[in-house]
Amino acid sequence: MNSSDRPARPAPGPAAVDHRAAVAAETARFVAAVQDADLTTAVPSCPGWTLSDLVKHTGSVQRWFSSLLHARIQEPPRTRDVNLRLPERQEEYPAWLSDSATVAAQAFAATDPELPMWAWGADQHARFWARRMLFETLLHRVDAELALGRRAIVDRPSAVDGIDEFLVNLPFATPFAPDVVKLRGPGSTIRFAATDGGERWVVRLRPDGFGLDANTGATGTAEAAETADATVQGSAADLLLLVYGRLRHDAAVFTHDGDEDLLAHWFANSAF
Repeated sequence: MNSSDRPARPAPGPAAVDHRAAVAAETARFVAAVQDADLTTAVPSCPGWTLSDLVKHTGSVQRWFSSLLHARIQEPPRTRDVNLRLPERQEEYPAWLSDSATVAAQAFAATDPELPMWAWGADQHARFWARRMLFETLLHRVDAELALGRRAIVDRPSAVDGIDEFLVNLPFATPFAPDVVKLRGPGSTIRFAATDGGERWVVRLRPDGFGLDANTGATGTAEAAETADATVQGSAADLLLLVYGRLRHDAAVFTHDGDEDLLAHWFANSAF
């Protein structure tokens, strides 16, 4: 999908979520989780990764996105090379991750969030990168806490915003999530319903692609989403973990009904 095909849809997300401040807060929670942990611990929700890999990935993303903000990029970057300043000793990784959030904060302070910029997703403004950075950080903070056997909590406003951000941007993710191209259908609809706030997201699979129906999502209305071919219901926090593949739709925390084959097709091909 090229830029001319992008849906006319508000992209900043609920005003209750300050993405820039939340990056700092989520990074601090991540650092606190891994500060005294064994960084060789496996991360089941990211098969093949250890906590060390998780920290390195998150800090690298923060530093790369920050470099894009400083550059005010107007076209897809030709390289992902950035000076990570990664320490040689793994025990210094938590402090390095904390410093990565400082690098991000400096980039945010130097960049107007309304500045037009290239982005791989729906929102072609600098704010896209802060929002994307937040959910990279939040999900991997959750991964770290789950790997350490701790309860991972996601506040409801962030969860609602994160579901919206994921579903709005997923149609554009084929360069790094190639199976997304298989999400096609004859107009079939999947409804994700938050039981703790009333938000509804209805995704429609069309012959030429897929996307959110109008008037659904974080800023939509429940009345616009009363019917669907398949539905999954759960708390916003659990739905966020669902769309990101950290929970299965048949987990006990969800109720689901409708076309099971459609749900299986969605979850088999929507990995981000």
